[in-house]
This record gives sequence, C-alpha cells and structure tokens, in this order.
Amino acid sequence: MINIKTHTRNQLWGLQMFIFKRYKPGLAWLSLFLVFQSASAQLPAPRPKIGVTLSGGGAKGLAHIGILKAIDSAGLNVDYITGTSMGSIIGSLYAIGYSADSIEKITRSIDWDLLLSNSVSLRSIFMEEKDEYSKYVIELPWQANNFRLPSGLLQGQELWLKFSELYFPVYQQKDFSKFSIPFRCIGTDVGTGEAIVMKDGEIISAIRSSMAIPSVFTAIDFKGKRMVDGGIVRNFPVRDVKDMGANIVIGSNVASGLLPSDKVRNALQILLQIAFFREAEDAKTEVPQCDIYIPFKLQKYTMGSFGEGHAILDSGIVEGRKLYPRFKQLADSLNAIYGAMEINRNRLPLVSSAVISSYEVHGVDKTSSEFFVHTMDLELNKSYTAHKLSNMVRQAYGTRYYSRIIYSLEPQPDGTNKIVFEVTENPFTFAKLGIHYNRFTGIGIIGNLTARNFFIVNSRSLVTVNIGESFRIRGEHLQYLGRLKNYALVGEAQFDRFDVNSYDQYKQDGLYKQTVARIGEKFQFSPSRSFSIGAGHRFEWVHYTPKITNSIDLKGSNNYNTLYTFVAFNSLDRTIFTRKGVKLYGEAGRVLGQHPDLEFLQNGEPLPDSLSISTHTYWRTVLDVESYIPISRRTTLLLNGQGGINFNYTRNALNEFAIGGLTKVFRNQITFAGLQEGTLYAPTVAMLQGGVRVNLFTNNYLIGKANILFTNFISRSEFFKSNPNFLSGYSLTYSYNFALGPLDISTMYCDQTRKLQWYINLGIPF
Repeated sequence: MINIKTHTRNQLWGLQMFIFKRYKPGLAWLSLFLVFQSASAQLPAPRPKIGVTLSGGGAKGLAHIGILKAIDSAGLNVDYITGTSMGSIIGSLYAIGYSADSIEKITRSIDWDLLLSNSVSLRSIFMEEKDEYSKYVIELPWQANNFRLPSGLLQGQELWLKFSELYFPVYQQKDFSKFSIPFRCIGTDVGTGEAIVMKDGEIISAIRSSMAIPSVFTAIDFKGKRMVDGGIVRNFPVRDVKDMGANIVIGSNVASGLLPSDKVRNALQILLQIAFFREAEDAKTEVPQCDIYIPFKLQKYTMGSFGEGHAILDSGIVEGRKLYPRFKQLADSLNAIYGAMEINRNRLPLVSSAVISSYEVHGVDKTSSEFFVHTMDLELNKSYTAHKLSNMVRQAYGTRYYSRIIYSLEPQPDGTNKIVFEVTENPFTFAKLGIHYNRFTGIGIIGNLTARNFFIVNSRSLVTVNIGESFRIRGEHLQYLGRLKNYALVGEAQFDRFDVNSYDQYKQDGLYKQTVARIGEKFQFSPSRSFSIGAGHRFEWVHYTPKITNSIDLKGSNNYNTLYTFVAFNSLDRTIFTRKGVKLYGEAGRVLGQHPDLEFLQNGEPLPDSLSISTHTYWRTVLDVESYIPISRRTTLLLNGQGGINFNYTRNALNEFAIGGLTKVFRNQITFAGLQEGTLYAPTVAMLQGGVRVNLFTNNYLIGKANILFTNFISRSEFFKSNPNFLSGYSLTYSYNFALGPLDISTMYCDQTRKLQWYINLGIPF
C-alpha cells in the first residue's frame, strides 16, 4: 500500500505519470482520481500542462489540422505549442488564436499554386503589363553584364502577403510566449548548422525561416542570422515544448523519414536526403518524449502534394476522430481531478487596422523610395487593414520593378506605427523564351527582350520575335505618366508573315502568303488594375500573294489609317487555366481613306473592272468578352462572346473578320470551335460560346465547348456572298500543363460541314 502522505508533490506527479503510461486511458484515470482525492487535503498538486508538437512535412503537414480539431472538440486546453516548417505554420496560427475549424477553412480556400510560386495574381499586375506576365517558359535576368540562369528558388511573394494578413491580429506582439498559447518554432542557422529556437521577433519572418526548405525556398534573414528550414536538424521539436513546461506532450508527426535508397531517383531528392540526415537521428530522441504519439502514414504523398491538400487534410480529420475519445478522456479526467477549466473559444485578438504615421524603404537602388511609395498610393496618418496593405504591396509589385516586397509594422509610443519595407528590385532587363505551335502558325520559337527605363525613366521597351514557319516581330515602348503611374503612352509596330489556307465550301482549295505591317500609338488611362480606357491611331498595310492558285485569286495590297477609342477590363486571376474573372476588350473606330492596289484573278487572268475595290471610309467595332466562373473546386464554367461589325462595308477588301480556330493568333480572327482558322470571312460576325473545364487531376484538364455564330446581319461582303448566315460547332479538348506551357489536343465538329477535325496547340501564342 502506498502512503500518499509521505510523498512529495514531484513524487505524486511521477506516480500519476507512471499509472498513465502503464495503463493508458480507462480505469487508470479512475485510480488517479481516487489517489488524488485522498491526497488533496494535504498536498494539492498543480494542474499538469499540455504541450502539442507538430512536425514539418510540407503538404503532409495539413494533416495536423485534423488533430487540432479533435483537441478542440474534446475541450482539451493546450498550454504550449511548438512546430517546425509546416508544423510551425499550423501551430502558430493555432497559438495566436485561430480555432482548428478556422485553420481548416483557410487552408481549403488557399490557391496553393499561386502561393508557392514566384508569381502573384494577375489581378495585381498593371493593365499595361498583363499581356506579357507569365507568358514565357524561361526568363533570364541581365545581371553583372551577363544573362543569368534563374535560381529556381521561390521568393514566395504571395506567401509573405498571405502571412501578413493572417498574422495581422498579433503584429504588435513580438514575444511569442505572450500569444494566447505560448509558441516556439525551429529554424536552422546556415552558418553553423545549428537549430535555432525562435521565440520572439517578427512572427512572419520566424515562420518563413522555419519553412525555408533548401533548394526550394530562398533563405531568410532573421535577427542577424541566415536561416533555412528547421526540419534539417529538428523536424519534431518535442524537447522544446517540454522545456517550455509541458508535462503531457501530444506529438503529431507527418514526416516519413529518409527515403529508401532505391526511391532516391533525382538530384532534388538526393539534396533533400542529404539535408535531412541529421534530422533522422534527432527524431530518435524526440519521439520517446511524447506521451501521446501520432505517427501518420502518408507515404503516397510528398512534401509538394499541395494539389492533393484536401485529401491530406481529410486523412488528418479521420485520424483525429479516432483519437477524439482519448483526448476527451484526458480532458475529463483532468477536469475531475483539478476542476473544470474555462475554454476560451475566441482567443484571436480583435485587431482590424493600424494607423501608419511613417515609413522606411530598404533595398531600392535603381528606383527610389518616392517612386515605390507613389505606386502604392501610401498616405500617412491613415488607418489601414491587412487586406488593404496587401493590395497596396501588390500595386507596387504589379509595376514589375520589384521581385519581392515584405513589410513589418513597428508600434510607436503614440499608438501609431512605422511601416518598414524590405524591397528586392528586379533586374531592369530580361531575355525571355517560349515556344508555340498550332496548325495555322506552325512551330515557332518566341524570343523577347524587355528593358525598363532604357530610354526614359518610368518606361518599358520590348522587342518580340517569332522565328519558325511563320515570321513575326513586334516592338513596343510604354511610357508611364502621373504620380500613380496610371496614365500611359504606348507606341508599337508589328510585322507578320503567314501562309494562309483558302477554302471553298469548307474545303481547302488554295494557299496565300499574307503579309501585314502595322504601326500605331495610343494614350490610355487606368483608374484601377483591371480597367483601362483610351484612344489611338494605327496604320495598317496588308498584302496577299497567291502561292497555290485556285479558280479565283486575290493579289495585291491595301493600306489604311484607323482612329479609334477603346475600353479594356481584365479581372482574371491567372494567365492560363483561369479560375475566375472577366476579360473584355471593346473598340470603336473610323477607318479612313484606303489605298488599294488589288486585283482579282480568275484562272490567272484579271477580272473585269466591275469588281473594283471601294475606297470610302467606314465605321468599325469589335468586342471580345470571356468569363470564368468556378462552379466547384475542380470545375469552371467558360463563357465567351466575340463580334465585329464593319458598317457600310460593301466593296472593301482585306479587313474582313476571319472565322475559325480555337486559339487567337492573328488579326481580325473570330475563334470558332468546329472550323480551322480562316475557313470563312465576313464583314459582320457574332459568336457565342459556352463550355466547362474539369481539372481531372494535377495539371490535367478536360474541356468541352459549344458555340453558335451569326454572319451578314448588318453588312454583307460583295466577295463572299455564298457564306452561310449561321453556324454551330463543338470541341472536346484534353489539356496538359507542363514545362513548355499548355498542350491542347482537341477534336472539333461543325454541324454544317459534318466533319470531325483535329486541332493541336502548344504554348502561349505570340
């Protein structure tokens, strides 16, 4: 028989833990209750502290959320929490006050592809820059008098901004022990290779340091040290939660350990395997210190399986449900022995905004602090929310002058804040490469040279060339104006040379060489990142030369000037495989006097003068609207409308709308599922299209489209009188997104031709 009265408090606690570890849940708790009831009159014991440790593991760390949900449901109060890498993210969000349910909602709504990239949402980019953003496979910066290969490391601009919003409620708190649950996370000092326990400072920098996987993310500067992923040396920091004072430790471990040698098959896996050698040894000492150890078996997933994040999270929830009875029994037993504890369900501080009274900008060299602040439209002594600050940072990033912008808020004695920006500038010159193929343009390598401030400050100049079966070259100079850089002057010139098939009754019957030269200028105003309005002028010269003759041929050229106004709107979230948003371009203009030098040939002989070309002026409008509406996590509704009208266009030439194709690649084109490019021409066209895109699995899509098309409802061409007034067609596309860009393999059908045709497109067109 044990004499309770002779035991010290520490011995009594040791006895409690002995019974717990020996017998686990069940009758052991009843025994503990009776023991402590007997001892309570003379030796009240302190309530044991509960610690939670969450391991690193990349995407697999999402499973931790299921364990936290079970802990919340059981009413178990957590006193300390530690984590590494993804465990530090989940753990810190829980520590500052987010419930497990809130963390689940946050992670399920995140666009991981965007967050874990060097890109930002297309919505953040200046309207003038959107057409060129994320268009090329390779972008080589000009640095130190050479073009440098990209490092391949992620700056994670959107990740920083997401963290800035999530951790905004505790921006004033620099001591992690004063969070609603005291917290620590682990990083690795690249200078010494030692584990660094981070317990104060900027929480966002600490979290980014803890998750900076070598060869994937850039290293982070934190309190004078250069830091990378803590998982390299201590992926499962149980000792640290015990050092904080935890008596009972719940450890959730999603790490799979080192890969078997036969599974290490590429350079990245070798680097990661070597990097985590020390951690594998450390885990052997950490695991035994857990009182409740939860080893996940997630071998079919990798650290990068964020595309399967929902499935990983669901696995964690299933595991949490299994553990719920154990957590509930632990909570009930502690409450029975020590008294019930009030569970605070609203631990997150209510901080919605901050007043900014001053600023500092570090890292600007080629630009200036004034330019940077003006692009953000930052005004002092105003209150800003985290969301507003993120959008302002995106505004500066959207100029393409910067590759990373992070900020921190430093509370001032008067209750306001200084905002400190750490800026990394982009090189001003980039060489870019891409590839494109479809049946109309053939195969081509697209090269681009883009330079900023080359001629004048606050400008962008570029030259793009397509070398292949078709030759195309385009030059552009864009000059930003105004304090907010929302006015712009644009000068552009382009030259295209294509081989164009001609059709008679939907059958190919000839081949033309089409040469087009265009030069123009425009002025535009962009009051927001998604809207522009402006006016311009362009001169166009079009020349046709028959290469394979048919019964009737057109030979010669025409040139004309056009004065126009335009409106543009673009709220798309990404360049390819858009999930949501609307893109619109509308133009109305006057085509001025024309200068045709054309003749129609029949069997090689000129036709009579009765087919002479008109030179009169006419009005012209075009409209193109596309919309993307997500209807489920993997399914997107696609809507598109295109149209063009040449008013009073009766005996004019070389400015009709060309109908056909699934990808816009040349002037005056109206795409239509069911016909190849240039199958029909008309001066008046309206096309309506609907479709559905399904994300089958990562980077694989299936797209179905149906469309109808009307022609000749206002003007009818004198030269294409036999073209139909109505068409309907369909397409089914398998699309794969890989290193060279999207690969689309399509089959098309048109009700009027009753033909099934194939269509292939690779990459983003010129």
